[in-house]
Amino acid sequence: MAVRLIALDIDGTLLNSRWEVSPANREAIAEATRRGIEVALVTGRRYDFALPVAQQIPSPLTMIVNNGAMVRSKEGHTHVRHLLPQATARRVLQSTEAWREGTAVVFDRPEANQMLLEKIDWEDPTRGGYYKRNREFLGESQPLEACLNEDPIQVMFTGPVAPMRQVEQTLRNVPFAKDFSLAVTVYEDKDFAMIDVIHPAVSKGAALAEWAGLRGYSAADILAIGDNHNDLEMLSFAGIPVVMENGVPELKARGWHVTRSNDEDGVAAAIAHFALREAPECV
Repeated sequence: MAVRLIALDIDGTLLNSRWEVSPANREAIAEATRRGIEVALVTGRRYDFALPVAQQIPSPLTMIVNNGAMVRSKEGHTHVRHLLPQATARRVLQSTEAWREGTAVVFDRPEANQMLLEKIDWEDPTRGGYYKRNREFLGESQPLEACLNEDPIQVMFTGPVAPMRQVEQTLRNVPFAKDFSLAVTVYEDKDFAMIDVIHPAVSKGAALAEWAGLRGYSAADILAIGDNHNDLEMLSFAGIPVVMENGVPELKARGWHVTRSNDEDGVAAAIAHFALREAPECV
């Protein structure tokens, strides 16, 4: 069956280790869309942090962001949105106070105060660069719980791998764990991890399934490419799951297709192999 939708993770997948979309990846996406295949960026990034990547690709794109909490067009129209109830977000913050330094609450807002932290350390060696790149979207709230006057998209934790594993274990064991979902991304080589606490029905896979249903696609119509733990549900749903060579061992051990690394145009290779050879040429 021909591929009708390509779902692409961004970091570690579409982007190479220099945070670039390679010409080969860009050309493969352009050719896929030219042949009538829909391409979706499916990412843990916020819309505004994913948009600069999308703008490097001169093709129509669907953007499934915040680990599936929102589906938007490249132009910013919101198609689907699932927010985390503020009461749940408050309980999450109260249960993880020991890791407050790396905690943020993310809202669906036009620009200012999209992401609230208790205190922003602009010189933080791990997070400082991210903070500076997103300066116009950040704000402070002391205490952090005080910002919860509306439902957020997510509560986000970032930091070294060891404390983030403690956060994950803590959240999986709280009595209200059924009230949220966790999306975990780990970069062992960089000693950095991210945990997103999102609506209980949300994941990359759930969002991809919901969007496919709205668009009239079956799972068999979908090629999905990813590299990290938060891609598991997306890859499990897709009829053609592909893992990057640089992907985490847990994904590569599942017997799915493995493409080249993100520094070797693995996305372009997978699109050419699984999508373009079956899609008709446009004349």
